[in-house]
Amino acid sequence: MAEFISIIVPVYNEEESLPHLYKALKDAMKKVKNPYEFVFVDDGSRDGSLGVLEGIQKKDSKVVVVSFRRNFGQTPAMAAGFHYARGDVYITMDADLQNDPADIPLLIEKIKDADIVSGWRKHRKDKFLSRKLPSKIANWLIGRVTGVKLHDYGCTLKAYRKEVIDNIRLYGEMHRFIPAIASWVGADIIEVETNHHPRKYGVSKYGIMRTFKVILDLITVKFLQSFSTRPIHAFGPVGLFLGAVGFIMGLYLTYLKVFTGASIGARPLLLLSILCIILGVQLIILGLLGEMLARVYHESQDKPIFVVKKVLGKK
Repeated sequence: MAEFISIIVPVYNEEESLPHLYKALKDAMKKVKNPYEFVFVDDGSRDGSLGVLEGIQKKDSKVVVVSFRRNFGQTPAMAAGFHYARGDVYITMDADLQNDPADIPLLIEKIKDADIVSGWRKHRKDKFLSRKLPSKIANWLIGRVTGVKLHDYGCTLKAYRKEVIDNIRLYGEMHRFIPAIASWVGADIIEVETNHHPRKYGVSKYGIMRTFKVILDLITVKFLQSFSTRPIHAFGPVGLFLGAVGFIMGLYLTYLKVFTGASIGARPLLLLSILCIILGVQLIILGLLGEMLARVYHESQDKPIFVVKKVLGKK
């Protein structure tokens, strides 16, 4: 039986694009045999987007509309789409017509051999300095930090298997890091070239502040990747190093005081020694507190520290 496909589209002030997007989506799905649904998540739009979506939903039972009370952002919109979707495979895309619905059959075909199919806007139709250059830098940085190298993390057009998304919780601007997070639990990821079109309607919602948010979320992702179940390993080594440096400096000053009679009370090295020891102790304590919080988190939610792909032979 063909897998059920849920196409998830976050929407924010895209009133003019939505009728064209809906038609393109219907045309694309005529080329596949899979049952499907469209899940539009209105992220507190201030124009007539919700009204357009309500009109579409009344005419098409395959359309689901989720409406937020206010604007929460793209990541919460995607999380809501995943929550209300019923499919075996989730396909996400933007509502601004820059992603091409005609690429959806390709993603459906490729997801048969993978857990995630990530779109790559190889010939991107955006301004170089304001969009393409920051994106290239971000893609390189994310690949270096996470170890999962993709050409285009920022491309919303992606396909995910439901069981992969079920093991991921989204916060901040984490939606762009889903492939990296999923790779840590053994997900198979492939990348395919997709079409990209210049924006026809409305204005871009991306700004320079989004870049700073991505950097902060990248730090969070790296920490969760490496130390979510062992935070003492993040803070402990630095704490031990600082403590050891401070202790060695203290021994040196003690030697000067005892054996040479030198005055050490006004020496900056004494203050630096004390500061290193205090910081070292604080970091080790912070690591221990993190260990306790991690255990409380996993145990209170009965959250395992592993992810199983399949079990054979269990009765």
